[in-house]
Parts: sequence; C-alpha cells; structure tokens
Amino acid sequence: MRLDLEGMIPATVLPMTVDAGIDEAGLRRYIRHVARARPKALAINVDTGEGPHLWQKERLRVLDLVLAEVGDRIPVIAGLGAQFTAQAVDLACEIKEVGAAGLLVFPIGAYHGLPLDPELPVRYHAAIGDATGLPLVLFQLQPALGGVNFDAQTLDRMCRVAQVVAIKEASFDRKRFVEVRDAVKAARPECIYLTGNDNFIYESFVLGAQGALIGFGAVAIQQQVDLVTHALAGRHDQARRIMDRLTPLVDAIFAPPVRNYRARAKAALVMQGIIDRETVRPPLLPISDAERERIRVALVAAGELEEKGGEAKALA
Repeated sequence: MRLDLEGMIPATVLPMTVDAGIDEAGLRRYIRHVARARPKALAINVDTGEGPHLWQKERLRVLDLVLAEVGDRIPVIAGLGAQFTAQAVDLACEIKEVGAAGLLVFPIGAYHGLPLDPELPVRYHAAIGDATGLPLVLFQLQPALGGVNFDAQTLDRMCRVAQVVAIKEASFDRKRFVEVRDAVKAARPECIYLTGNDNFIYESFVLGAQGALIGFGAVAIQQQVDLVTHALAGRHDQARRIMDRLTPLVDAIFAPPVRNYRARAKAALVMQGIIDRETVRPPLLPISDAERERIRVALVAAGELEEKGGEAKALA
C-alpha cells in the first residue's frame, strides 16, 4: 500500500521526566493532542524528539507508546540514525518489527568531506531498503544541524534506490530548495517532495513542496495542518494568512543557535499546558528566561495563548 505523505507531518517532541527519562504518560497525552489535528503522518524519534540522544531500547519504547495511541489511523515514520551500514540495517529491522510505516534516514558522519562519492549514500540507503522493504525518506539536512547538502548527481542516484518514496529537504535555503526539487523530480517524478524548512513553510508550497515534515509541527499543530491543507488546495490567501500569524513563533523557536529549538518547542508546549516539563536530555541545555519570554509573546501573537489580567492561558 502506498504511503501517502502529501500533507503535514509533524516531528514530535519527547516529554521527559525531571531526570531526562521518558515521561510515558506525558508522551501519550501529547500524542493524543497532536493526533486530534489529523496530520498526514507522524515523525517519531527524529531530531525534534531527541532521537539521536536516546538508547535504541528507548526509541523502540517510544514507538511502542506512539503506536499504541494512534494504531493504524496515522502512519508513523521513524527516524533512523547510525554510524555504519550494518548497524543501520540492524536498527532498521528492529524498528520495522515494532511497526513503523517508514524510515526517515538521517545523514551519517561518513558523508562529511568533499567530494562525496554518490556510491556511499546510494549503497547505504539500498542496504536499508533491501533489508526492511520499508519506504524510505531521504534527508537533506543543513550542515548547522550535522547534515549534508547533496549535489545533483548524488540526489539523482539516491532517488533511484527502489525503496525511496520521498525526500525531506531542510537546507533552510530557498535557492537550494528549488535546485533540489528540480534534481529530484528529474530523477524520479513520483518521489514526494517534503519541506523541512521551518523558516519558509508556506513559501515551500509555492515553490513545489507536496508536504511538510517539520520540527515546528511540534507546536501549533492544528494551524499548520490547516496551512498545509489550504496550500495544497491552492487556497494561498488562507495559507499565507496563517503563515503570517505563525512567523513570529517560528522565528522565536528557530532563533540562533538552531540546536536550542527542541527546548524552545517544549517551553511553548509547557506554557500551553500540553506537556509538564521543558526537560531536554544533556548535552542539550535549558533555555534562558529571556528566550522563554520571547516564546510567550510569540504564542500570544500566533493565537496559541491568551493573556488575561497579566496571565497567559492556552487556547483550545
């Protein structure tokens, strides 16, 4: 059955206990909140959910908990990060066993350094696809977050791997976004083009995106589902109005340094009463009071938080 990814796919946060363990009850509650917005799929154990900072047994437990909440109503795409091919294959097979519908394959350290021989990422993805049979989502991630920008030849070869069904483009660069779109569609027209660019979500659809797999989807999820639905239907005035309202919140969450966006997203959700704590797993750091205040102001401006008598109240 075809995995339909043409729509909004939030990369979810992972609620944590005071000592940075998995808050299982909090995770279930948060996933129910996200699921009510009816996203096209969920991205679990990716950067936003601190997947790279979890033990594999924890990632599998998170998947178990999420799948227990959504069942077969919403497909779950699991993040796959590894250091070498055999490890990636083993991890991917474990993820498949739990019940993930597909894999978002993270770039690995071996890609770093130029020039990158296309054979390296092609063989890596092919091995994962051959071993699992799961749909694969390629991932072009900005170097500031540990990723790699692939050239056109490499993208062409990667898109032709049998199990590849989509690519998440997250360079945060509009020019590169268009260049990658052209390379992907020339290589494999049916490959779904997903924006991972939280800084220009609406504009991505004007430029050819077919869906959005983004960390900003962890917050303000209903508005973003509405935005993407409008954009895909060609209702650009409605989509643009939502984006204008959300832009100050995007800017607050993804301010430099970008790595702090996980803690900022959790802070926003705490202010709304959706999760209990801002806790992130070390070496990630908590945010400052000044950052927290910027987020609060942006939540109010976005219509996600209401101020009454000097106090903020989450909006339903």
